Amino acid sequence: MAQDDPKASNGWAHPWGRQAADTCVPQLSVIVPTFNERDNVALLVARLAAALPHAAWEVIFVDDNSPDGTAAAARRLAQTDPRVRCLRRIGRRGLAGACIEGLLASSALAVAIMDGDLQHDETQLPTMLTAIERGADLVVGTRFACGSDAVGGLSRVRQLGTRLATMTARRLLGVQLSDPLSGFFMIRRDVFEAVAPRLSTQGFKLLLDIVVSCREPLEIVELPCEFRARRHGHSKLDTLVVFEFLGLLVAKLSGDWLSIRFVGFALVGATGLVVHLWALQQALYFGLAFDWAQTTAAYLAMTSNFVLNNQLTYRDRRLKGWAAVGGLLTFYLVCSVGTVANVGVANWIYGSRPSWWLAGTAGAVMGLVFNYAASSVLTWQRG
Repeated sequence: MAQDDPKASNGWAHPWGRQAADTCVPQLSVIVPTFNERDNVALLVARLAAALPHAAWEVIFVDDNSPDGTAAAARRLAQTDPRVRCLRRIGRRGLAGACIEGLLASSALAVAIMDGDLQHDETQLPTMLTAIERGADLVVGTRFACGSDAVGGLSRVRQLGTRLATMTARRLLGVQLSDPLSGFFMIRRDVFEAVAPRLSTQGFKLLLDIVVSCREPLEIVELPCEFRARRHGHSKLDTLVVFEFLGLLVAKLSGDWLSIRFVGFALVGATGLVVHLWALQQALYFGLAFDWAQTTAAYLAMTSNFVLNNQLTYRDRRLKGWAAVGGLLTFYLVCSVGTVANVGVANWIYGSRPSWWLAGTAGAVMGLVFNYAASSVLTWQRG
């Protein structure tokens, strides 16, 4: 390539650049998961165009059926700019799932994930792409390496929580990244394609899932990045992220034998035990007969479990209105049958091997598995 070719200084000397230019296949796909980000769509596209003037790029907005018209805003841009695409998801929710669908819809040689709230520094994309072209498998925009600035976009509480979660992930899962919870990264598409079948569509922390799930060592580059304050809209991150993060940790520690949703269901079940014991104690204190006290406590625990599972474990299938009432009734039925399974397995094991703790544990596990499987089909069935 001639030295006076303007593309020569922007990574196009690499074979990837020639392939992208010759076949019109984008060199880079930027995947942007969205929910109620209508006011940011046009701003983000303009910023991408300014940051990537010499690269063949596209942006894929993956919208979880935002009620504010985010998908419509993206499609209006797509009518005049072929670099803009939109995937509208109906009946499916969740950041990780949206990112995975967007990544799998790309034909580019490199794919980047960034938020639609303008907090990530799009001017770093050319540098990240250059690192990929030079042999990196994964480039992470880190908020906590030397030279990074996360002050503008993270409150003190979120900074503390993120650092604590990072320390936990590094110690329990052996991840060495300074910011494994980053939502701003770029990866070779072939690397992602290889690991995609092992990824969870639940939760928020796709980068951590990718790094832990890859069976081959990755060539990783960390790039200090500014994390800006949000301009429009409201953050989608809340205390539920902690719940899903714990589920991801346990799932990965189990070697993916346990799903994130099952772990969440089990955690909610543990809180149900606390509710049951508290309710039983209160009922007995007020003079209720034990049988009635036990029954009351059981249904209070079931109700608590339903509410928490509906808000946390099945937040992507959350039931509302009369559907929630019907779901509660089916959950009562499922848990009642699960109790029979619990007692039956416990009695069978105790009869063959008189160990109360083994029989009780086996019965509880059987009841948990049955309740999870049955409620997934009957209570929170996909629409």
